[in-house]
Amino acid sequence: MTDLITVTFFSILAAGFLVGIVVGLTGMGGGALMTPALLFLGVGEAATVVTADLTAAAVYKTGGAIVHKREGSPNMQLAKWLMIGSIPMALLGPHLVAWFTDDTEQLNFVLVICIGFALLLAAATYALRLYVNLQRVRSGTHVHNDDPTIRVVPTLLVGMLGGLLVGITSVGSGSVIMIALLMLYPGLSAVRLVGTDLVQAVPLVMAAAISNIFLHGIDWTILIPLVIGSVPGTILGATLAPRVPQSFIRRGIVVVLTMSGVALLDKSGWAPLGVEETHPFLIAGIGLATLLILPIVWGFLRKRQGLPMFGSPTIAQLEDPAYRPGLVGMKKIDDA
Repeated sequence: MTDLITVTFFSILAAGFLVGIVVGLTGMGGGALMTPALLFLGVGEAATVVTADLTAAAVYKTGGAIVHKREGSPNMQLAKWLMIGSIPMALLGPHLVAWFTDDTEQLNFVLVICIGFALLLAAATYALRLYVNLQRVRSGTHVHNDDPTIRVVPTLLVGMLGGLLVGITSVGSGSVIMIALLMLYPGLSAVRLVGTDLVQAVPLVMAAAISNIFLHGIDWTILIPLVIGSVPGTILGATLAPRVPQSFIRRGIVVVLTMSGVALLDKSGWAPLGVEETHPFLIAGIGLATLLILPIVWGFLRKRQGLPMFGSPTIAQLEDPAYRPGLVGMKKIDDA
């Protein structure tokens, strides 16, 4: 046991705790932030990190899913069809990657490339999610419906895509699937949306973890501190969520996802970025540009929809499908 207590142990524990707080605060960002954080710490190869991240996610997501199930917030029919599509693909995904090569170095390269693009996709889908809600608020056509008629084929396809993405990269269960659900079922309330996503995510990440463990084994020196850090971090984040301005956190997530995606592509030696050296100034510049430019772009998009560039509706309001402009008693949570 003493062999486990090292500087690396506490680094992983701290990363798990910090990412757990973000997950508790926002309901997203688990794999999208945890996997690159562990890769940048250099604690193992990509396959090892993905396996540990998925296994830990199966633990801390279970707690959130149980709470939502007790409250009756998930749509179990919708979750069922998502799971039917996602679980087989989550089991298959790691094997598809492994079939490409049995060379460890090549496998690591493929996984880092996949994770890099998955992070950029996660950032883009979250931004798209906000824009879809912005259009809904402006059009006034939203109809609240927590028990919609299930669109079986599109839901299965969403589950399959999400399962494949999670099985290969550990990224996507809380971001890509969420935006797809929002677009397919815009009447779902925010709590119903999160509850459904969490319930379907538990067997999804379990299946992906099992498949990755079968292929790559499990590194307990990563998993143990990751679980020890992430579980209390998630609980603390959920406790703090009502008191913290969500807009700042979620803008930060988009910036971090974008920088992490580019950094991983750079680290892998992705051809457009070159293979001879890394480009830290390029990555920092992209992060700074994202931080400064996105609020301005967002303001112009709001203005095109006939809303003020800043102010109400806030991001928190836009993320709630039950929000109505001008609703009496609606409290402004933070600036969008």
